[in-house]
Amino acid sequence: MTDKVSLSERIDLLTAMGNYMLSGNEAWQVAKEDAGHANAWFTSEHIERAIANIAHEYLQKDKLQQWIDTYPLPASTKTVGIVMAGNIPLVGFHDFLCGFVSGHNLLLKLSSKDEILPKHLVEWLLAAAPALAGQITIAERLNGCDAYIATGSNNTARYFEQYFGKYPNIIRSNRTSVAILDGTETDEELSLLADDVYLYYGLGCRNVTQICVPKEYDFARLLRIFNRYSYYADLNKYKNNYDYHLAIYLLNRVQYMSNESLLMVENELPFSAVSVLHYRFYDNESKEMLLAELQGSNDIQAIIGKGLVPFGSSQKPALNDYADGADTMAFLCGL
Repeated sequence: MTDKVSLSERIDLLTAMGNYMLSGNEAWQVAKEDAGHANAWFTSEHIERAIANIAHEYLQKDKLQQWIDTYPLPASTKTVGIVMAGNIPLVGFHDFLCGFVSGHNLLLKLSSKDEILPKHLVEWLLAAAPALAGQITIAERLNGCDAYIATGSNNTARYFEQYFGKYPNIIRSNRTSVAILDGTETDEELSLLADDVYLYYGLGCRNVTQICVPKEYDFARLLRIFNRYSYYADLNKYKNNYDYHLAIYLLNRVQYMSNESLLMVENELPFSAVSVLHYRFYDNESKEMLLAELQGSNDIQAIIGKGLVPFGSSQKPALNDYADGADTMAFLCGL
């Protein structure tokens, strides 16, 4: 293990990065603006939300120390290639964080959809600690790595398996999240559920794209509370999705419900398109079977509901909330 930058120094650097991300630094403000211009899905609201969660949940010194203390850090340094996704702002940051904390050399392949913010933060880190030069590299091709972490769609995951399968790896494909409702939720809980559904326009694997409800569920109340996100209809890319899927449902005589910013259709599949929320019914006596089914599915990232992931917190992951349930730190520390 390289001793150029000790673990305690890495923790201090990450803490300083969190403070920087919450600052009004001019270069950082420009980077955020540029990221929004480069990707129309990256609105200022969502960029700020992603940054706030990373700074408050990932980059607090006490949280970092408590998290790291549960892992035996590796005795030797490997080179780890990380292919980052780009569906929501800084979605690949946690993989980078795990790689940096574990002390490995990192080759980062950034997504073209989200390259401005992570590139800026890497440059900030290298400027703050020149001793890290050569340990963190942004690259187009990830050749000569000892291990790989790659995130993408189901199609790209197959290519990742082909290229990286003979090396130690974590390869992630499409996942989504669902909510189980029983009809007794308060208005406040349903308002928080709206965050789980709407934040990042539903593009994240932690977004709720299907709700499971009992028969005779009051959809009108749900849609009324979800109206707090009615302004989404003003974003062209989102509204185009809404109009397209509405036209498809009308042409195919598919029964739907709407509050002008969201289309709801009955569908057993958990994955739904942007601007669409699927729902399925369950009997009270089969709720346990439903939960077991969802917990056993490779398609489900998080299950929101009473006694499960709390309403409104699906897009506020903590340090130990690992994508696909694969413990990234344990993987890296075991290389």
